[in-house]
Amino acid sequence: MRLLSLLLTVSLTLALAYYIYIPLPDAIQQPWKLMMLNAYLRTAFHVASLKQWLGYDHHTRSLLQFTFGFEGILKEFLSSESSAGAVPGVKVSDITFAGIPVRVYEPPAGGEGHLRRGLMYFHGGGWAFGTTSESLISKIVRYLAEGCSSLKIAKLLKRDHRTIKYRLYPDAHFPVPYLDCLAAAKHFLSPEVLAKYSIDPDRVAVAGDSAGGNLAAAVAQEISVDDSMSVKFSVQALIYPVLQALDFNTPSYLQNQYIPLLYRTNMIQFWLQYLNIDLSLMPEFFVNNHSALQHSSLTPELRSRLDWNVLLTQKYKKNYNPVIVEKGSEGFLKKVPSLLDVRAVPLLAGPEVLAKCPRAYILTCEHDVLRDDGLMYARRLQDAGVAVTSDHYEDGFHGCFSLTSWPLEFDVGKRALRSYLNWLQNNL
Repeated sequence: MRLLSLLLTVSLTLALAYYIYIPLPDAIQQPWKLMMLNAYLRTAFHVASLKQWLGYDHHTRSLLQFTFGFEGILKEFLSSESSAGAVPGVKVSDITFAGIPVRVYEPPAGGEGHLRRGLMYFHGGGWAFGTTSESLISKIVRYLAEGCSSLKIAKLLKRDHRTIKYRLYPDAHFPVPYLDCLAAAKHFLSPEVLAKYSIDPDRVAVAGDSAGGNLAAAVAQEISVDDSMSVKFSVQALIYPVLQALDFNTPSYLQNQYIPLLYRTNMIQFWLQYLNIDLSLMPEFFVNNHSALQHSSLTPELRSRLDWNVLLTQKYKKNYNPVIVEKGSEGFLKKVPSLLDVRAVPLLAGPEVLAKCPRAYILTCEHDVLRDDGLMYARRLQDAGVAVTSDHYEDGFHGCFSLTSWPLEFDVGKRALRSYLNWLQNNL
C-alpha cells in the first residue's frame, strides 16, 4: 500500500512538473517563477474554453473570474494594498471624461500657482483583459506617484466584473476601444479640465502597455494632426506596444512564438477578436495569406511601412527571411478594411503623420513576439524626425513591466519600471 502511494505521488509530481516545465532562453532570470505563472494562465485558458464549450459562459468572461481569484490571493500577501488604487498621500477618484469612466490619481497640491505634469495611461490585455490584478496596478501607480511627486495619472476604466478598462471584447470591437480612449483624451486635454487639475498644458503625456500601447500610439497620432486641438500630448511612452496585424512572421514572432507570457497564437487571436474577424480564419494569418501580394489595397508604399527587412538591424533580423505570399485569400482586405486602418494599426501611419507626433519612449523586450513592432515604430518615428528613446531588455519578456510585486516580482520588471519613471521625470 505504501509503495502504491509512493508511486502515485511520484507519478503526480512528474506529471505536474511536465505540465509546468517549458524550455526558456538562458537570458530569462527566475525561469521557474515564470513557468509557474504561465502554467496558471494556461490552466485558466483551458478551463475557460471548456466552460464556453459546455455553454456556461464566454471564455473571456470566465477567464476574468480566474483573474479575480488570483487577485484575491495576491491581496493576502499585499495587505498594504488591500484597496484598489490605495496610494499614501494620493487622492483617488472615479469620475468620467466625456462619458468614459476614469480613475484619477491626484498627488498632494504644490504651492500656489504650481502646475503639475499630467499622464493618461491605457492598460494592456489584448483589448479583452486588464492587468493581472488591481494590486499590481496599484503597485505601478504607487511607484509613479512616489517617483514623480507632481504627476497626475488618469487611467481609463470600465466597471465590469470589478475590472478597470475602456470597453472590452467580447462586448466591444474596434473601433469602440479606440474611440473611448480618444474621447477621454480629448476631454483630458481641454483647457478647462487641465486648469481644473492645475496641469501644465505643455507637459502632458500619453502612455500604455501592449494593447494599451497600441491605443496610446493611435490616439497620439490622431491628436497630433487634429488642428482643432489647442493642447496636444508632449510625449508618448509605449511599453512593448502591439502596432501591426499584417505580418505575423517577423523575426520576433517566430523566435518567441512559444515564450510566455504572450504566445504568437494568443496575439493573433487577440487581433482577430479586436477586429471582429471570424476565428476560423486564424490559419490564414499564421502564413500571411491575409497580406498577400495580390491585394492591391496593400500598396508597395504601405508595405514599406512595416518592412522589417529594412527597418530592423541585422541584430534583430538574425537569419530569418520575410514570408511573402503571392496569392492568398482573395478579397480578404476588402472584407476586413480595419487591417489597413491606422487607428487600429499605427505602424501604417504615413511619415507626414509621424512627423507631427510627440517625442517617444519605446520599451521592447528581446523575448517578446511584439519586439519588432516596437523597434520598427521607433525607426519610423526617428526617420520622420521625432526624438525617440529606445529601451530594450535582453532578459525581458512580455508582461514583465507589470510584475514588480512579490510573489510575482521579477528583477527585469523592476528595472524596466524604474527606467520608464526616470524617462518621464526627465522628459515630461
